[in-house]
Amino acid sequence: MPYESGVAFRVWAPHADAVFVSGSFNGWSPDAHPMTREGGGYWYADIDAVVIGAEYRYRIVSGDREMLRLDPYAREVTNSVGNSIVHDPTFDWKGDDFHLPAVNELVIYEMHLGTFHDQDNTKSDKFELALQKLDHLQRLGVNVIEVMPLAQFAGELSWGYNPSCVFAVETNYGGAMGFKRFVRAVHQAGMGVILDVVYNHFGPSDLDLWQFDGWSENGMGGIYFYNDWRAETPWGSTRPDYGRKEVRQFIRDNALMWLEEYHVDGLRFDSTPYIYHVHGTGGSGDDDLPDGWSLSQWINREIKERYPERITIAEDLHNNDHITKPVDQGGVGFTAQWGARFVHPARAIVITPNDDQRSLDSVRQAIEGRYNGDPFQRVIYSESHDEVANGRARLASEIDPHHPDSWFAQKRTTLAAALVLTSPGIPMLFQGQEFLEDGWFQDSVPLDWFKSNEFSGLVRMYRDLIQLRRNLFDTTRGLTGSGLNTFHQNQAENVLAYHRWHQGGPGDDVVVVLNLAHAPRDNYKLGFPALGTWRLRLNSDWNGYSHNFGNQPSSDVVAGVEPHAEPQDGEIVQRDGFPAVGTVNIGPYSVLVFSQDKPVNKPCS
Repeated sequence: MPYESGVAFRVWAPHADAVFVSGSFNGWSPDAHPMTREGGGYWYADIDAVVIGAEYRYRIVSGDREMLRLDPYAREVTNSVGNSIVHDPTFDWKGDDFHLPAVNELVIYEMHLGTFHDQDNTKSDKFELALQKLDHLQRLGVNVIEVMPLAQFAGELSWGYNPSCVFAVETNYGGAMGFKRFVRAVHQAGMGVILDVVYNHFGPSDLDLWQFDGWSENGMGGIYFYNDWRAETPWGSTRPDYGRKEVRQFIRDNALMWLEEYHVDGLRFDSTPYIYHVHGTGGSGDDDLPDGWSLSQWINREIKERYPERITIAEDLHNNDHITKPVDQGGVGFTAQWGARFVHPARAIVITPNDDQRSLDSVRQAIEGRYNGDPFQRVIYSESHDEVANGRARLASEIDPHHPDSWFAQKRTTLAAALVLTSPGIPMLFQGQEFLEDGWFQDSVPLDWFKSNEFSGLVRMYRDLIQLRRNLFDTTRGLTGSGLNTFHQNQAENVLAYHRWHQGGPGDDVVVVLNLAHAPRDNYKLGFPALGTWRLRLNSDWNGYSHNFGNQPSSDVVAGVEPHAEPQDGEIVQRDGFPAVGTVNIGPYSVLVFSQDKPVNKPCS
C-alpha cells in the first residue's frame, strides 16, 4: 500500500511464527524488515525505504520451515515464479465514465489477448496489439468485448484458466498498466469490457498460495484451500476454501478490484458449477458446496448494490434458473448465464451434412429458450473458446473439414450467425468467426487476419446482422425485444420463420425466415403479422457477401389478404395465424430479415 513517504505491507499468515519483508530495497535481507503480528493472523510492516517499482517477497518462518512467498494481493509480479512489485495505483483515466447499454442491446465479442493479433512474438505488449485491431471491432458493430482471463498464469502461453496470482495482470500481455490503457481505449471507442475470472480453482502450478504459511492437512493446500475431499477439481486439488472468511474476502476483493481499479463493465465467472458442487454436477446432493453458493450471492449482491450498471455472467451450462434468479428470491443473482440449450442445437443444425437429418424442433426450442421467463438472462452463441477446442473445431472446419472455405462452410456458418443475432438473448461471437477462421482455437496460434480481407464480404454480413440486431437504423427494434412467435415450421422443406417484437408495430415487428436446406425455395407463402409492405433488410444469399453466393432474387414483400380466407371470431386469420400473407424467395442455407417502415409524419400545412 504505497503512500507519500513509503509503503505499508500486510499479509495473512496465521500459522507463521515470524514474517519479514525481503526485497530490492534491503538487498534481499532475510531479517532487515520484520513484520508485526496483528489480530486474526495478519502481519504488518511500514517501510519508508520502499518506493514504487521495488520488488519484494514475504519471508515466512513456521517452525523449522522458511518460505519466500509472492504477495497474494500483489497487483504486479515479474512473473509467476518471480517477485512481487510495488504497484503504482495512479492512472489517468481521462474522465472515463463509460456505461454499458441495456442488456437487451448488447452484442459481445469474446477475445483471447494472447492471439488477437497477427504477430508471433510472445514478448509483445498484447494489449497494444489488440488495440491496433480495435477499428475492426468498431466497424463490425459489437459493443462489448469479453476478454478471457488476464490474471498471471504459469508460463508464457495459456488460455488463462490457470491463475497463479489472481490480483496481478499477466506480465506477457503488458501488465496492469497495459490493461488499464486497453480498457480506457475500448471505452473511448464506445465499447465495454467484460473480464473472465476464475474462482473454481487456482493454479494448479506456480502457485505460491499452496501451503502459504507452512500449515496444511492431509498433505493438501493449506490456508487458502480446502484440505479434504472438497479440494478436488478437474484441474487439481486447488479449490479455494469458500467457508473461510479470509478466503471469501480474498475472492470478493478480487472481483471488486477489476470493477474499481480497472473500470471493467462486468465479470464472467468461469465454470460456476465447480463453485457450488465438488464434482460440478449442477444438482443438489452430497457434493454440494453451500459456502460457494453464498459467496457468489455475496459478490453479486454487492456488485448490484454498488455498481448497478455492471453485469455478471455465469458459465454454468446446467440450465438452472436459480443462477440468474435474484438473490432475494434464493438465486445466485447473476445477470445472465451461457445458454447451453442454444449452442448445441445451433451447431448441430449447421454441422449435420444431410438436410433430412436437421431437426427444426431442436432449433425452435433453442430460439425459444429463456431463464425465469427472460431471454436476456442467457448468452447465446455458436462459437466460444470451449466450443472450438477440446476435440472440437471452428464451425467452418466442422462443416467441411477438408475445405473450410467452401460454399457449404460459408453458407452454413453464416446461417448459424444469423440464428445467434436474430434470436432473443445476448448474442456473442468468438474472435475470428466473422472472417471464417478455421481449425481449432490454440493459445499459440495468432488469428489469420489475412482472412479479414479475403472474406471481407462475410465480415460485412456480420456487420449488417449486428446493425439490425442493435436497431441502429430504427427499423428492427423487435430484435431487442423479448417477444417471440415461432410461427412457421416446415420440417419437410426445412423452412423456419419467427416473429420478433419489442412493443410491436412498424419499425418494431421483425420477421426472420430461415432456409435450412440445400435447395432454394421460390414463391414460398408465409403469414405476416400485418398487411402492407415488408422491407427486406437482409438477404444472406446476396453475392456481395460472397462471390460464391447465388444472389437469389429476394425482395420486399407486399403482404395482403389471401383470397377465400375465412373469418374466425370476426377476424380473418389466414396463414400461420396471421391476418396477412406474402410470398418470399429464399436461397439455399439462407436467412431473410423483414420489417416495416415507420410511417412518415407529414408536417402540418
